Amino acid sequence: MKFLDLCKVYIRSGAGGGGCVSFRREKYIEYGGPDGGDGGNGGSVWAEAVDGLNTLIDFRYQQHFFARNGQPGMGKQRTGKDGDDIILRVPVGTELLDEDQETVLADMTELGQRVELARGGNGGWGNLHFKSATNQAPRRANPGQEGVERTIWLRLKLIADVGLLGLPNAGKSTFLAATSNARPKIADYPFTTLHPNLGVVGVDNTEFVVADIPGLIEGASEGRGLGDLFLGHVERCAVLLHLIDGTSETIAEDYQTIITELEKYGGDLADKPRITVLNKIDALDEEERVTARDELEKACGREVMMMSGVAREGVTDVLRALRGQIDDDRLRFRPAEEEAPWQP
Repeated sequence: MKFLDLCKVYIRSGAGGGGCVSFRREKYIEYGGPDGGDGGNGGSVWAEAVDGLNTLIDFRYQQHFFARNGQPGMGKQRTGKDGDDIILRVPVGTELLDEDQETVLADMTELGQRVELARGGNGGWGNLHFKSATNQAPRRANPGQEGVERTIWLRLKLIADVGLLGLPNAGKSTFLAATSNARPKIADYPFTTLHPNLGVVGVDNTEFVVADIPGLIEGASEGRGLGDLFLGHVERCAVLLHLIDGTSETIAEDYQTIITELEKYGGDLADKPRITVLNKIDALDEEERVTARDELEKACGREVMMMSGVAREGVTDVLRALRGQIDDDRLRFRPAEEEAPWQP
């Protein structure tokens, strides 16, 4: 399945059916009078957050969603049928934006959340509603209300607890593969990851979701590399995991490059809780580890952890540090395994 996190759709609600002008004329019925029914209401367009989706790929093959119109009213005081609603099923974490791509119409952050995007038009009144003592045979009816037509944008921001940051080949995908069942592409060249990946990580009987996004480079905010388009997927994270390649000769510059891009991106992303980790320490001896850690701690001004995703050295300590930064209400606790009954 291809990953798609931004798409444009065209929606239109149904128009209401027109009212009916009709009179009851039957043999031996002295007082027939008007009996025109009302028109049915047009269908509305809704958006609903559903489970089991993590991409907007369905909207690449269908961009137009038009609800049905209401049926016109009929004689014998019969009301027209309402038009059927249309539901746009989107992944949890989808933002609904107006045509300017800036005005947020709704933020679908909860499973089952529903938002009305375009309300169907009301049906018109039949001539039965216009009968009065001075106008006992009205020959007028209201037309149905027009539907609403608009263009909206869907932008997906994955809901994860931890977001991975770093330069290309910093070891983000390797860390995700080592700690979860996710199998992202891993290779020895830059920009191996071309779209975000999600993995469920478990430690100390608790689970949380980790998001891996393509690496950032200097000038990503200006469109270099893959740009900073995927940073939106870590905006909802509770904590960021910043991985630094320990084998790099410019450790301090690598750290500052990511921080600069976060600040240029804007929002509160640069102010989120962040854990800095020196990765790939399996390729360093003890003296080189100390030197690299001291250089990184001097650059970031905080404590630095060390880890090797390949050798799985220090991975558990990093996971526990991440768990400590995540709110308890976001963690998923696994039931403890029941002990098997004793048998002789």
